[in-house]
Amino acid sequence: MSSFIHASAIVHADAAIGDGCHIGPFCTIGAEVKLGAGVRLDSHVVIDGITEIGDETHVHPFVSIGLGPQDLKYAGEPTSTVIGKRNQIREFVTIHRGTVGGGGVTRIGDDNLLMAQAHVAHDCQVGNSVIMANAATLAGHVEIADRASVGAYSGVHQFCRVGYEAFIGGYSVVVKDALPFAIIQGNHAKCYGLNKVGMKRRGYGPDVIEGLNHAFRLLLSSKLNTTQALERIRAEVTGCNEVTLLVDFIESSKRGVVK
Repeated sequence: MSSFIHASAIVHADAAIGDGCHIGPFCTIGAEVKLGAGVRLDSHVVIDGITEIGDETHVHPFVSIGLGPQDLKYAGEPTSTVIGKRNQIREFVTIHRGTVGGGGVTRIGDDNLLMAQAHVAHDCQVGNSVIMANAATLAGHVEIADRASVGAYSGVHQFCRVGYEAFIGGYSVVVKDALPFAIIQGNHAKCYGLNKVGMKRRGYGPDVIEGLNHAFRLLLSSKLNTTQALERIRAEVTGCNEVTLLVDFIESSKRGVVK
């Protein structure tokens, strides 16, 4: 299946263009770019550096992917950007390649929605089925777990993690790790407990929801410190993989967690 390249697009002869791609007007594609099958670039898209974009990803106008990071230490080292399949990358999104000090790769998984003006900085690791709303901003080295949501105009501080299915409300400033399954909101962000509505919508059963809700009560409302709360959670909530994930996330945190 042949690809379409508009006459006004500038595509380097060494770029690898997959079957069935659509490269619209005034796009610019660098020499080390690889586009998977069925990738669509609407118009005015710039892709540079060592960059891979997976099958059926749709990139809307005025997006910039794979350019050098906004890091004063960066001196042109050969770092990369890897984006998975079936992503929707909306207007004016910016995604910067990695740095040597941060592992060298900015990585985005599959089936994500990055709304207009979202920013993914160097060395970020974004999972699958993540939603970043309009102008959501990730500083360098941020990790976003699968199925998390980052609200409009929210910012996540360098080296923070956002846990599995976490929901960050709009206009939030996240400076510590955001707990899995939680509602996180504010400047600076606070945790408002389990996202019960989101859990029900995504098909979690009542036993899982009750186990997580009890764990969050111990963490947030019991006047126990974090260590004491984790001991109680282990003793009182057993056999729930989601609670185990929550406990493991807290114990592996380097920045502390939003409470």
